[in-house]
Amino acid sequence: MRTTKGIWLLNSFILLCAAIAIFMDHQKSSWFLVFKPLTTILVILVPLMSKTTDKVFQRWMIIALGFCLLGDILLLKPDFFVYGLGAFLIAHLIFAKGFMEAQGFQKNPIVLVVLLLIGVGLYFWLYPDLGALKYPVAAYVLVILFMVWQAIGLYFKIKKTTFALIASGALFFMFSDSMIAVNKFKMAFKFSGVVILSTYWLAIVLIANSVHTLEKTQSKQ
Repeated sequence: MRTTKGIWLLNSFILLCAAIAIFMDHQKSSWFLVFKPLTTILVILVPLMSKTTDKVFQRWMIIALGFCLLGDILLLKPDFFVYGLGAFLIAHLIFAKGFMEAQGFQKNPIVLVVLLLIGVGLYFWLYPDLGALKYPVAAYVLVILFMVWQAIGLYFKIKKTTFALIASGALFFMFSDSMIAVNKFKMAFKFSGVVILSTYWLAIVLIANSVHTLEKTQSKQ
């Protein structure tokens, strides 16, 4: 019970910190440099505080979120965009590894085809504007599609809260990354920071909380 209350309180702090960070970004305030990584640090505390019998899954989620934090810090400086991209690419690979550790490799072909249609379609739309980043972006697209494929496959296999959070989080992650690509390479749009940051933090909060719900799911088995 204490753990549950602590997680809910922590999620409230994350919501507040994320709102402040988004506002600071919109205002072009230097405080954004503080609140952006701070928000992700708070998200990492969710799986750290969670008591679960699946320590392997918990460990992979913490490591993946750690690389998200590294990516956040690197992306604070535009010149480090490629390095930030690399950090998040590693994070997606680790997320996928953790998802596979939970219930094995997911082979749902329909989900794969739908995701490939979306991802490949978006990539070729962006392709003329990618310049020297054509190959790094292609690799990133394939990796995040793989991560989302495994996440959604988990939910189709076992329709429980834990896997619903993972699937939803992965989809929000894909959406946020897509908006980054559209805003950076195709056309900058108003309130891009609000859209990108809110969906990104929603994504990792959902995935982080899946560790806590996994505890409750397993305790009923």
